[in-house]
Amino acid sequence: MTSILKSRELKHEQLRWTLAPEELPFNSTKDLTANEEIIGQSRGVEAFKFGMGMSLKGYNIFVTGPAGTGKQATVKKLLKNLSKSDKIPDDLIYVNNFKAKESPILIHMAAGEGTIFKKDIHDFLENIKREVPQLFESQEYIARKNEIIELHEKQTREFFQVIEDKVKDSGLVIVNMQMGPFQRPDVVPLVDGEPMRMIQLEEKVEKGRFPREEYERLKEKQKELKEDVDNILIQVRKLQKEVKKKSDDVDKMMFITLAQDLITPLSEKYTDPKIIKHLDEMLEHMSDDLETLRMIGKKPKAGEGGMMFMPPQTEAIMHPYQVNLLVDNSEQSSPPVIFESYPTYRNLFGSIERVMDRHGGWRTDFTKIQVGSFIKANGGYLVINLMDAIVEPGVWPTLKRSLKTEKIEIQTFDPYYFISPSGLKPEPIDMDVKVVVLGEPHLYQLLRHYDQDVAKIFKVRADFETSMDRNDDAITAVSKFVSNMVKKDKLMDFDRTGTAAIIEQAVRMSGRQEKLSTSFPLLADLMGEANYFAGRNGSEFVTSSHVDKALSAHRKRSNQMEERLQEMIDRGSIYINTDGTKVGQVNGLAVYSLGDYSFGKPSRITAVTAMGKGGIINIERESDMSGPTHNKGIFILSGFLRQKFAQDKPLSLTASIAFEQSYGGIDGDSASSTELYALLSSLADIPIRQDIAVTGSVNQKGEVQPIGGVNEKIEGFYMCCKHSGLTGKQGVMIPEPNVKDLMLRKDVVEAVVEGKFHIWSVENISQGIEILTGNPAGKLDPKTGYPTDSIYGKANLRLIDLAEGLKNFSGGDDDSKEKKPSSGGCCSG
Repeated sequence: MTSILKSRELKHEQLRWTLAPEELPFNSTKDLTANEEIIGQSRGVEAFKFGMGMSLKGYNIFVTGPAGTGKQATVKKLLKNLSKSDKIPDDLIYVNNFKAKESPILIHMAAGEGTIFKKDIHDFLENIKREVPQLFESQEYIARKNEIIELHEKQTREFFQVIEDKVKDSGLVIVNMQMGPFQRPDVVPLVDGEPMRMIQLEEKVEKGRFPREEYERLKEKQKELKEDVDNILIQVRKLQKEVKKKSDDVDKMMFITLAQDLITPLSEKYTDPKIIKHLDEMLEHMSDDLETLRMIGKKPKAGEGGMMFMPPQTEAIMHPYQVNLLVDNSEQSSPPVIFESYPTYRNLFGSIERVMDRHGGWRTDFTKIQVGSFIKANGGYLVINLMDAIVEPGVWPTLKRSLKTEKIEIQTFDPYYFISPSGLKPEPIDMDVKVVVLGEPHLYQLLRHYDQDVAKIFKVRADFETSMDRNDDAITAVSKFVSNMVKKDKLMDFDRTGTAAIIEQAVRMSGRQEKLSTSFPLLADLMGEANYFAGRNGSEFVTSSHVDKALSAHRKRSNQMEERLQEMIDRGSIYINTDGTKVGQVNGLAVYSLGDYSFGKPSRITAVTAMGKGGIINIERESDMSGPTHNKGIFILSGFLRQKFAQDKPLSLTASIAFEQSYGGIDGDSASSTELYALLSSLADIPIRQDIAVTGSVNQKGEVQPIGGVNEKIEGFYMCCKHSGLTGKQGVMIPEPNVKDLMLRKDVVEAVVEGKFHIWSVENISQGIEILTGNPAGKLDPKTGYPTDSIYGKANLRLIDLAEGLKNFSGGDDDSKEKKPSSGGCCSG
């Protein structure tokens, strides 16, 4: 079997793609010019540009791709380059609705005009605060008020003069009687020159101290005059109302005259009908609330009962006339591009704040309306992370609703709304925003499946790739990326060897020799770590040795679990043989993934065969430790055995297969070929080499299929062999299609070059079993069957013996009438 070992053994140049530094057309990154091109994402970039160019409803962009592919940085660059010539969006303003305070009015203004309008209103209000107190203290105002007062007093005197003439010489007199806090005129008798109440005069009459006839006359006269007094009082009150109205009219007229002079420049400056209407309603509200305006600048003063009268503050009086500038685009030179890294409901859609007044109650108004990044991005672009958005309460439904209706109504998302007072209902805002959502592919697929709105509002998917073709252009692009990161992060320059090492690591990260990884953030991290080691060594450039140190340091930081497992193997707690041979036992390879670090380790797989009809028993499945893919691999083994050995007889056996010392779940079919080798070894009773570890899946035809993690698996078994002692015979057997995926660590390649370690590739089970056992697999002859000294021949004879033994043990049945099978099968293998 030496010939097949040699023919299937891989050469060292097949184990790792290397880039000779002299192939790079520069000495260091100093020689490279900056390149801002997006590398390796032509598919995603083309889709993104299409989405940017589509102005129809629903063409928002869903950017998908695994973490670490630079989605956010690429989107930033694309938005920066594609949105320069677009229109700058309007400023957004909310003002008070004086007729319905609960419904603030929205005003759109050209970019930059919102700030100017707010300042103009502020200046107008400052003029009002300054001019109004002066207005009501001016000589003209005082003269007009005095004229009205004097006219009122004159008419009042004339009214009372008439009653005084009637009272004269009647023995009665008019006096002011105190009635609670008020005084009113009353007619009472005049006795001995002193006014006296009628009840007191009646007491005198009863005592005989005043003539009854005179008393009756005065009483009758008083009744007559009191009716006249009441009529006069009615006329006086009516006069007072007229005077009050005239006084208010004077106040209103003088204020409107003043305010019109102050607001005319604004009315001429702003021609928007909505603004003109607001200015008119603001003046009307001010003129209707002059009593409050007259409190401007008033100081506290003592009132009745010693209580201090606290006039409202000037800011509170002017508050209803303020301007709430929601969105200020005065400094924008292009449509806004907002990356919301913390997309809570409040941060995205804004809120209506509430404050507690001095009485302990909650209140709000139009000035408490706050906007979020979704509204700030109106007319531009908003970028959010999908996972961040969907875990925040209320965010995803509101985002969908706003994109479908192209409107947003600002409200506060308050889970305790039932204990909150009713708030405002601002005028909705028309939305014209392109939303870009960043997410991983499986999240996108889940949303498309469970949320029918996704297809309507995210009609463009920009799918980012994890790798790109390795060619000269790609190598040049990655070299320029290294140069850009050097300048951006202020790193030391990389020489050709350092740059070549970064490119080689990009190939390893891609998992295929003909590809380069597009996980540029991870490459940038590696560059920064290599720069650290170069700086610590005092080097002028970052070289390949520094990159190797950075990779080793990262592995050392992350591989504690790997070392613990290796320690358990070294001390014999985990059974792994790296020398000798065993029947029905083979070393399989598994990959353990710990976040950003993966490593491979061998696992012992055993098979036991016996008489019976149970077929192949997967012990992991029976113990509920096997995943569906692993179960499928076991079923495929049965198909292979039927194809090879059950064409002329029933397949009668019971076999059990187990991953020894496995205490967790197992899934994947990458060990199915390994399990088949153990099964064939047990059937043929031929030992398998324990210094070879095996990986690869198999189909029912016996073809060995490619698997993932091939580099980690090889490196994992190499470390086991190194710890136990390299014999020069150890190695790993992999599927032939995985040869192009090899990008092994340099120490493994060196061991292969020195003949201390070997790697074989196989295309089918026959090649693999020959390498593992040193015996020929056996080729089926249609007439004579498999050679009796071959592995398949011995396995076939064993199956015949098991079938015969089962028939004899059962005492004979219908099968006894069948023809005894030969040692071969009826079809080619």
